[in-house]
Amino acid sequence: MNDSSSARPVPVLDVWCELQCPDCRGALDDLRALRARYGDRLELRLRHFPLDKHKHAFAAAQAAEEAAEQGQGWPYIEAVLGRVEELNRAGEPFLVEAARELGLDAEEFDTALIDGRHILIVDADQAEGKAIGVTGTPTYVIGGELLDGGKSQEGLRERIEEIADRLLAELQT
Repeated sequence: MNDSSSARPVPVLDVWCELQCPDCRGALDDLRALRARYGDRLELRLRHFPLDKHKHAFAAAQAAEEAAEQGQGWPYIEAVLGRVEELNRAGEPFLVEAARELGLDAEEFDTALIDGRHILIVDADQAEGKAIGVTGTPTYVIGGELLDGGKSQEGLRERIEEIADRLLAELQT
């Protein structure tokens, strides 16, 4: 990657997600495909929107922030989303175990969940999501357009690609 590409602005795709959500797990393939297609030409940002109905979602959001701090944000998110049932059953011990499996500092994960160092980030994401009309997960925001994937994933990746391609073309002019 050369330095000039990182200085160029790129479109941003905010993905409002929660790590205990089966629909978000279903969106993983689309997110992988978007990351593969666009690479660093599209900034994919996971935004936290833990739902009250999932009792481990808030802790999982904090754990994802700790994973990002340790340099393994996306691998951790994918690992946890891929095993939603285990998170449902085991809760916080599973979050720490998933970190250990990825070679992260599990002790630090445990401490982060206890001391709540990432709560403000999760709260801020959730508040911003509510303010812009996010009601469920996954919800995507790109180019000012809000796309609700909680109702259906059908056709969403194509719509995101249309918007991303348009935004990228506008940046070229």
